[in-house]
Amino acid sequence: MPKELKELLDKINAKKEEVRNLANENKIEEAKAAKEELKKLSDKFNVLYDLYEEEEENTKENVKNKAKKLDLSDSKKEAKAFVNAIKSRLTESKISDEDKAILNQMSEGSSADGGLTVPQDMRTEIKELRRGEDSLEELVNVEPVTTLSGSRVIEMSADETPFDNIDEAADFPEVETPKFKNIDYKVKKKGGTLKVTRELIQDSPENIQAYLKKWISKKAKVTRNFLILKKADEITTGKEIQVATLDDLKDIFNVSLDPAIALTSSLITNQDGYNYLDKLKDQDGKYILQPDPMKPKSKLLFGMYPIKKLSNKTLKTSENKAPIYCGDLKEAITLFDRETLSIEMNTQGDSYWNKDLAGIKVRERLDIKDVDTEAIVKGVITLQPTKSK
Repeated sequence: MPKELKELLDKINAKKEEVRNLANENKIEEAKAAKEELKKLSDKFNVLYDLYEEEEENTKENVKNKAKKLDLSDSKKEAKAFVNAIKSRLTESKISDEDKAILNQMSEGSSADGGLTVPQDMRTEIKELRRGEDSLEELVNVEPVTTLSGSRVIEMSADETPFDNIDEAADFPEVETPKFKNIDYKVKKKGGTLKVTRELIQDSPENIQAYLKKWISKKAKVTRNFLILKKADEITTGKEIQVATLDDLKDIFNVSLDPAIALTSSLITNQDGYNYLDKLKDQDGKYILQPDPMKPKSKLLFGMYPIKKLSNKTLKTSENKAPIYCGDLKEAITLFDRETLSIEMNTQGDSYWNKDLAGIKVRERLDIKDVDTEAIVKGVITLQPTKSK
């Protein structure tokens, strides 16, 4: 608080004491006059304090904006240093001391094994890019982790029994204690190699970054989709339900799934399965898939359950049978994401040298585990054979 306000606060306290003393001495008129002075001092303090708070808020906002500018500037420097490092590997040129210092700072605490660490802002954009229309990652529970392995304790679902009646002065009976299971995770290395031409590397830093972001995000999304669908199949193997009518679908959501799970459930299928569902009508001749009021481009099953349509390439139809996964994937599956990306360059070997190529190796680490196997049910739709022309 400024000195001026502190002095004014001291005057207010002194004036309060003066008013109190005058009133105790029955000097009422003098006490009233002193009280008016006290009111003016208080009003003055309030006005000045409001100005002080506004100035403080503006100062904080300016500092915050300045920090944002500095962060943006640092991010651009990191991205430029990152691309310059890639270029130096291919052209065998010397990287500047400034870029080297930035890269060393970026790599601190990471396990890049001598590779190039992806700049923080680029990593964030890659994360956003991989969340396209056909991404399943947002449907499961994603838990960022900072260690390569660990465990989680999960409460197991059990039959719920009520407390029993107890007579007066009778002993309390023992009740069944909660049951838990331990889920261990161990992040695994995933990655691939991208071959790029010297011409691309000689392009602008922005174009190189854009190309790498698109490639990495696409591969990351495909990897996560594959792992999620594989885990969903592992959970439901041997428990598939044949779906031939509307009632079969209702049985899944009304009976097979717990009511609490059904409330937050959705449906995942491919183009073939979606096409089958989209043609189904109720007894009044109305299509059962209706537009979602919140998302006009999406549809709901029975007006309740959102539908995620994947391409037939992502989720395949096998032997004329289209899969549909019903339930809450966030309850069923957890993806443990190490959120670490690293990149290495290689220009050695005839396959690179003769064709003027560079190999960019990208790796990341994650693991996926089932948590509640009863939170998902797999249905199978038998499609009508395609008529030959």
